[in-house]
Amino acid sequence: MKYNTIIVGGGLAGLTAGATLAKFGKKVLLLEQHHKPGGCATTFKRGDFIIEVGLHEMSGLAEGGTLRNIFKMLEVEDNVELKQVPEFYGIPSDSKDFVFPHGFEAAKKALIDKYPEEEKGIRKFLQVLAGIRKEALNLPRSPLKRKLIYPLMPLLYPNLVTATKHTVGSWLDKHIKNEKTKLDLVAHIAYWGDDPYTLSMFYFGLPFAGFIESGGYFIKGGSQKLSDHLAAFIEEHGGTVLLGKKVEKIITENGRATGVTFSDSFNNNGQSITIACDNVVANCAMPLVPALLDEPFASTLKQKISPHPQSTSLLCMYLGFNQKVDQFGVKYYSNFIQGDDVKSLRDVHPNQLGDWKKRSFIFVDYEKVDAGLAPPDKAAGVICTVAYLKNWEGLSDEAYRAKKEEVGQILLERLEAKFPGIRDSIEYYEISTPKTIKRYTSNPGGAVYGFAQTKRLTGSRRFRNNFLIPNLYFASAWAFPGGGFEGTITGGFLAALQMNKDKIWSDIDAEKFIDDRIVKFKSSKKVDKETVELTFEKPEGFENKKGQYAILKLKDPKVTELDLPYRWLPLGSNGEDEQLQFQFKKDGSSFSISCEGIEAGDEAIVFGPMD
Repeated sequence: MKYNTIIVGGGLAGLTAGATLAKFGKKVLLLEQHHKPGGCATTFKRGDFIIEVGLHEMSGLAEGGTLRNIFKMLEVEDNVELKQVPEFYGIPSDSKDFVFPHGFEAAKKALIDKYPEEEKGIRKFLQVLAGIRKEALNLPRSPLKRKLIYPLMPLLYPNLVTATKHTVGSWLDKHIKNEKTKLDLVAHIAYWGDDPYTLSMFYFGLPFAGFIESGGYFIKGGSQKLSDHLAAFIEEHGGTVLLGKKVEKIITENGRATGVTFSDSFNNNGQSITIACDNVVANCAMPLVPALLDEPFASTLKQKISPHPQSTSLLCMYLGFNQKVDQFGVKYYSNFIQGDDVKSLRDVHPNQLGDWKKRSFIFVDYEKVDAGLAPPDKAAGVICTVAYLKNWEGLSDEAYRAKKEEVGQILLERLEAKFPGIRDSIEYYEISTPKTIKRYTSNPGGAVYGFAQTKRLTGSRRFRNNFLIPNLYFASAWAFPGGGFEGTITGGFLAALQMNKDKIWSDIDAEKFIDDRIVKFKSSKKVDKETVELTFEKPEGFENKKGQYAILKLKDPKVTELDLPYRWLPLGSNGEDEQLQFQFKKDGSSFSISCEGIEAGDEAIVFGPMD
């Protein structure tokens, strides 16, 4: 059995690369260690709420732009509903709020109205941002063409050249004097980095201009909808997506990648499997790739990437409210709450290392759009702020939980202080730390933007999609063009284009890997008024003990409203039985209704067993 391309990882870049290659008619195998695709573009369920893991708002969706064209090619907008948020962000104040609107003219007016003495600097700022985006998107992709025009870069791409020479801090200090103006402009710096004096002006300006130009967007139902669609698109176009599969090795022979070895992430009794391919896409974190390679490639890659620091991580406090929160004074979709000790641009980074009682944070009220994350009479939100793994690792389980609760209570107190009465409306909260991000995505340090987006790794200096082995390609936040939804989706698409240009393909038949964890439903019975037992076929090699757990994921759930098609359920059968039994409570959820309506022969996938 052989595939044209095997993709290691199911984040947005890997999914986009796979979907694009499948659209080109290539036979694709995507391997993802988690039981759902998406990486940071995923959701989970808690009570009545769908919890969005990563997406607050997405940039770059201008009509006719690259991202829109990718989405049209991959039929995203026919299957995924995009909701434009009302404004870029708001900064609530005891005196007068500041709102950063969509549209360059509106943004210019809002900023100059508040800071008329900085009109020249504000106009220059918006001009440079618009120029960065226009010039970056028009820059030739061919390295040869870029080399030929290099002497003319200052003339042809003046804003791009400026952006690559400056950090955000150095540019703002040069052109704007008022520190409050600077702070308003970098309110959402956590979406790109943690320090205005190390963050490249290019990586700040490119998406910032995208938000101003066409607005920010949220995916109704959460980013999992996009990830699920791209995974389904791959399979509908002849590819294979295997979830819960961890890659152990990228096989190389005679200086080329020839296959991938993988095993089951959830079943330690499973055997390792090797499948051949024409080429490989590494969508996993780049620092993890050396462990998958033989020498000399492992050492070469380590040497190339070792000088570059990882990006910041984030702490997210997920919130479910028992009512809409407008009545508590929440006016904006994305609200920036600045720390009391931040008086100048130089204070931004120290604040993120300091006291949680003073830490700046962003509060997103998803119900300002039809987000599809909460019932009609409730609301979902999130507090998001910069955080670092070093402050969370090395703790005992008890100490870790205690620290999360301590930080959570501090953030809730500060949210209450800004929006009096809101705390009593909270019926659910949960905290994700850098340790959580590392656990579920395997990103070293919990880095959410790959390598830090510094001047040293700006634009074309960032690692390209192919620089180590002729048929090994990189597509992730760690590679070109960079992090964020827009960056990773674009990176996956560009990697697929490069692969198609390189034409490292062979003639391959249509034989596909059969996932033996997919089982058919056999029967059900009522245990009591509230409990139903489902019986499924038993996957080959599934050796469990009674009392262990497995993830039961319905392949084609009949109802999906405000729910996800899986549950962690105790196994009612022991290892000697020839079938699997799962019991679930009838709770009115979409999953419960789908299980009640399941019919003989319907399929599910079983991940496990686990203690």
